[in-house]
Amino acid sequence: MSALELQKRRVLAPLMRAAILTAPLMITLADNASAQPGLPLPPLPAGSPQAAGQHIYATRCASCHGTTANGGEFAPSIVARVPLRSDDELEAILHDGLASGMPAFPDIVDPDRSNLIGFLRTLKPDRGVAAARVSVGLEDGRIVRGVALNRAPGEMQVLGDDHRLYLLREGTLGRFHIVGSQTDWPNYDGPNGAVSTGGSRYSTLDQITAANVASLRPQWIYSLRDTRDIQSTPIVANGLMYVTSANECYALDAGSGRLVWHYQRPRTKGIGGVSATGINRGAAVAGDRVFMDMDNGHLIALDAATGTLLWDTAMVDWHENYNATSAPLLVGDTVLSGIAGGDDGARGFVAAFDQASGKELWRFWSVPRPGEKGSETWKGAGIDHPSGATWMTGVYDEELDTVYWPIGNPGADLIGDDREGDNLYTDSVVALDPKSGKMKWYFQFTPHDVHDFDAAEPLALIDTEWLGKPRKLLVQANRNGFLYVLDRTNGHYLLGRAYTPKLTWATGLTAAGRPIVSPGKAATPEGTLVCPWLLGASNWYSSSYNPITGLYYVQTNDKCGIFTRTDMTFEKGRAYMGGSFTADPNDPGRRILRALDIRTGKPAWEIAQIGGADTSGGVLSTAGGVVFYGADDGSFAAVDAKDGKALWSFQTNQSPHASPMTYEFDHRQYVAVAAGSNVIGFALSDAGYVRQDSQ
Repeated sequence: MSALELQKRRVLAPLMRAAILTAPLMITLADNASAQPGLPLPPLPAGSPQAAGQHIYATRCASCHGTTANGGEFAPSIVARVPLRSDDELEAILHDGLASGMPAFPDIVDPDRSNLIGFLRTLKPDRGVAAARVSVGLEDGRIVRGVALNRAPGEMQVLGDDHRLYLLREGTLGRFHIVGSQTDWPNYDGPNGAVSTGGSRYSTLDQITAANVASLRPQWIYSLRDTRDIQSTPIVANGLMYVTSANECYALDAGSGRLVWHYQRPRTKGIGGVSATGINRGAAVAGDRVFMDMDNGHLIALDAATGTLLWDTAMVDWHENYNATSAPLLVGDTVLSGIAGGDDGARGFVAAFDQASGKELWRFWSVPRPGEKGSETWKGAGIDHPSGATWMTGVYDEELDTVYWPIGNPGADLIGDDREGDNLYTDSVVALDPKSGKMKWYFQFTPHDVHDFDAAEPLALIDTEWLGKPRKLLVQANRNGFLYVLDRTNGHYLLGRAYTPKLTWATGLTAAGRPIVSPGKAATPEGTLVCPWLLGASNWYSSSYNPITGLYYVQTNDKCGIFTRTDMTFEKGRAYMGGSFTADPNDPGRRILRALDIRTGKPAWEIAQIGGADTSGGVLSTAGGVVFYGADDGSFAAVDAKDGKALWSFQTNQSPHASPMTYEFDHRQYVAVAAGSNVIGFALSDAGYVRQDSQ
C-alpha cells in the first residue's frame, strides 16, 4: 500500500458513518456495497495486549457502545473518535468520564488501561460502512467520488477522494450541484480588509433590508451538546460554519446546519478562570486550516475539511493561573492569540505563530518586567503579578500594517495599594508591528484602574472625514463609560465623551484624554457605590460602525454597582481580584442600544430594553440598512439603522451572550447568532426572498 493511500485512509477513517445510504438515481455505492454490517470483531492474537484489552472492552464498554464499538443502545460509535485523540487524552476520558454521560472508570489502571487503549486503536468501522463510499453525478456531468458524511432529503456532504469537501444539493433528474458561500466571515469580526471599518461588525451584504427584514425566518438550528452558554461568534469559510465552545469545534454545512465534523478534547481538570465555565469565543480560518485556543493555553490548528489535528502549540503553562478563551486573529501567514487569567494575576501577552507549523515567531508582554521601559509606572510588588490579560481579539489594519490589541486590567483588580502609578500597559490599546511584535504606540484609557475597567472591548477602525480632512480613526466604547476616538496612525487622542449618564468614578476627561478621577470611589470593606458597575457601561460583545449612516451602535448598560474590597495575596490556582461586586440593590439599571455620532459622542437615537441589564448580546449592522442585536429580553431583534425603528424580532428564550454575524450561502444572505446552547441561521422566507445568482 502506498504512502498516499495510507494517508488517505487515515484521513477518511475518522469521518465514516456507520450507516448504509439509500441511493437515488444518480448516486451509486462504491466498493464492497454488498458487505454485511454488524459482523463480529475478528479474533486478535491470543495472549496479546490487544486481546486482553478486547476482553476489558467486552466486560466494561460493550453494553453501551456495542459489540463492534460502532454504537449501541446507550452510547454512540467511538470508532470515529479514537483516532482523533492521543493516548493521554483517552486515559483522561477513561479516568474522568465525559459530561455527555460517559461514566468515569478510575479503577481501570495499567496495564489494563494501556491494553484497552491498544485494543481501541485496532477498531475499524463495520464492513457495511464501506457502502458510505459514493459516486455522485453532478448536473454538469462530472462525478464526485468519496465518502458521504451526511445525507438528508435534497442534500449531501461528501469528502471527496481529492480531499475536498463537497456540499451538495439535489437538482434535476436526481443529479446534484455543488453549493457554497459567496461571502465569507472567516475571522471573529468578519473579513479583514473588505471594508474600511475593520473590527466593527459591518457587512456590505444588502439582500436583507429594512424593507424586507420582517420576512426573516429561522432556516435551521444546531444545538451544541453539553454547552450551557455559547459565547462564540460563528465563522464561515468555503461554505462551512465553525462554532466553538471550550475545547470543541463544530463544522456545519452553513446552508442547512448539518454537522460535518466535530473535534473535541477533554477539558483541563483543575483549570481556573473563565474557561473553566466552558467559554470560548471563536475560531479563525485561513486556507485549509482552522485555528482555535484550548482552555489550557494551547493554540491548535485543525484540517478545515476533516477536523484532523494538524499541530498543537503550548503558548503558556496554565498552572501559572493562565487560561485561554479568545478567538485568534489572522495576519498574513501568521496567527495571533492573546491569553486569559487577568482576574487571577497572570501576566498578559500577545503572541504570533506560523500558520503552517505552529512555531512561535514573537511575543509582546502587556506589562514590562522590573527595569524595563514602563516598569517605573508600577510602584510596589504588584508588578510581580500584574495581570493585563489579552483575551479580547485584536484588529489588523492591512494598509498601515499594524495590529491593534486591547489590554485588560491590572491585578489585583480592586486594590491598588501595592501598585501605585499608571500601571502600563494595562487598560490600554497597543499598536504592534505584526512582523516583530514591537510596540509602535499606546493609549491608556484608565490609568491605575481599581474598578476592573479593562480595555477588552471591540476596536473599530474607521476611515472618514474628521474636521474637514480624511483621517484614520480608532473608536472604542470603553468599559469605563467613555467613548474614545483616536488617530490610529499615532495614537493621538481626538475625542472622549461619556456615553452613559450613570458615570460617577470620574468627572470627565482632560484635554489629553486622561480621566479626572472622583475621590472616594475606590472599593472598601463596607462596599462603595460606583457607576458604571464592574461589568462596565459596555463590555466585550460586538459594537458596529455603519459607514452609510455614520453611526456607531453600542449595547450599553446604565447601571451602578457596589464594589467590596477583600484583602488577599497572590496564590497559584486562586483568583486575585481583591474583592467582589454586586449590582445596586436600589436600582436595577437599564440596557440601552445607542447609536452614537462619533464626531460628537452624542446619541442619535437609543432603544431601552426590558431586563436586568446583565446580558452580553452584541451588534451587527449591514449595507441593507439594518442593525441586528441580542436584546435584554432574550430576543434577537432588528431595527432601522437610520432611526432605530423596530423592524423584526425572534424570541430565542435565552439570555443573549454572543454576537451576530452574516454571510452569503448559495446566493442567499444569512444572519447567524448563538443563543444559549443553540446556533440559529436566519434568512428571508420564500415570500421575501428574490434569488440573485451571480452571472
